[in-house]
Amino acid sequence: MNQSAHSAPSGASALLSRIASIVGAANVLTDQADMAAHMTEPRDKYHGKSLGVVLPGDTQEVSQVVRMAAEAGIAIVPQGGNTGLVGGQIPSEAGHELVISLRRLNRIRAIDTSSNTMTVEAGCVLETVQNAADDADRLFPLSLASEGSCTIGGNIASNAGGTAVLAYGNTRELVLGLEVVLADGRIWEGLRSLRKDNTGYDLKDLFIGSEGTLGIVTAAVVKLFPKPRTRSTAMVALHTLADAMWLLDIARSTVGPALTAFEFMPRIGLDFILTHAPSTRDPFGEDHPWYVLMEFSSGTEDALDDVLEQVLAEAYEAGHVLDAIPAKSESEAKDFWQLRMLLSEVQRQEGGSIKHDVAVPVAKVPQFVREASDAVTELVPGCRPVPFGHLGDGNVHFNVSQPVGGDKAAFLAQWDAVSEKVHAIVLDMGGTISAEHGIGRMKREMLARTKSAVEMDLMRKIKSVLDPDGILNPGKVL
Repeated sequence: MNQSAHSAPSGASALLSRIASIVGAANVLTDQADMAAHMTEPRDKYHGKSLGVVLPGDTQEVSQVVRMAAEAGIAIVPQGGNTGLVGGQIPSEAGHELVISLRRLNRIRAIDTSSNTMTVEAGCVLETVQNAADDADRLFPLSLASEGSCTIGGNIASNAGGTAVLAYGNTRELVLGLEVVLADGRIWEGLRSLRKDNTGYDLKDLFIGSEGTLGIVTAAVVKLFPKPRTRSTAMVALHTLADAMWLLDIARSTVGPALTAFEFMPRIGLDFILTHAPSTRDPFGEDHPWYVLMEFSSGTEDALDDVLEQVLAEAYEAGHVLDAIPAKSESEAKDFWQLRMLLSEVQRQEGGSIKHDVAVPVAKVPQFVREASDAVTELVPGCRPVPFGHLGDGNVHFNVSQPVGGDKAAFLAQWDAVSEKVHAIVLDMGGTISAEHGIGRMKREMLARTKSAVEMDLMRKIKSVLDPDGILNPGKVL
């Protein structure tokens, strides 16, 4: 451990030394260079400072570290894969908080194929959990663009969504039990794999989506599902989002729960991908205004290719589809999915991007995209809306790229003004300002303006009971 915490609050150096005796000196980082990767996030919007970054190796070590920090009155910021997009995992600029990284808690403790459950530690990378399920001939359906680096603990803390929500639900629907370190260091042993349990309040739901402000999730029991035996995937070109809504309705009516993905993107998004990801190619021979990535899947050997062809043919004949390309192989399906997953990454290459993670009632998505696009282009002439997301559940990532040749800093300085316009439209439609990324620091003040006084009072009371001294992730959510 590098002892560079001399300017920290009184007693901090002694605390770090005590912590090092528990987790090992190599697992307490205090040198600025060593901590740098933990002090900022993917958007480079928040830059924090910290007394140190602690990497415990198991739940007992997390418990001891939290207990010592609580006794010393030092606040804690839990951190997983550091892929969050609202600043919830970044310490404040004051430098008086301790970051606890869960990355070393990365064991898969158990897989039970009879009950279709897996017990995983919070630091397991999502892709690792997916692969472990696959090796057991099962499916863990949570899927995100950051799945190669985000952790299951972070997914739980933010109640992550992703591309499979349409069929399997958010992370909340995928969790059966939790192990949580509380603000005083006690461990709540809630790792139950029961599908039914009506014994009192469902405590786990308090911690899912709480962004580390009520407790630190150290392990979870998650649901597994039968591995799909058949998948049919298609890229579909459409003239309007209203056409996409028509296609969504007929697909649902035809295959029901076998519709496992329905993602939409605009032409500008595909142009960004083709420009900045040279290995990709345009599936179509000409430009189209909108695209949908649609997937059917089944646990049986159903003839889904034939069903997909029938749905697409009906939509084409009705004038709602301009063109469609069913994937002829698993490799081609992966290519289609790569186009969708690259959308956020390539936008960085186009300069500044003001991003929104919102949801409106599914039927109102076309109207929202239209009104929000008009509003932001009127406010910032030349800006480029890039709306995409999960049409089936109403979650729109309404991102706005800077004008071509514009000044990035000047554009990003308008973040609050642009967001006010977008969020006003969302709320007017009965939507939410955060669909799957959480509140963190970015949306904390806005949360208080969008929730009722009763809701805010209840949340504050829950926080005060579980974290009376306010040491868990202060300044986030509330």
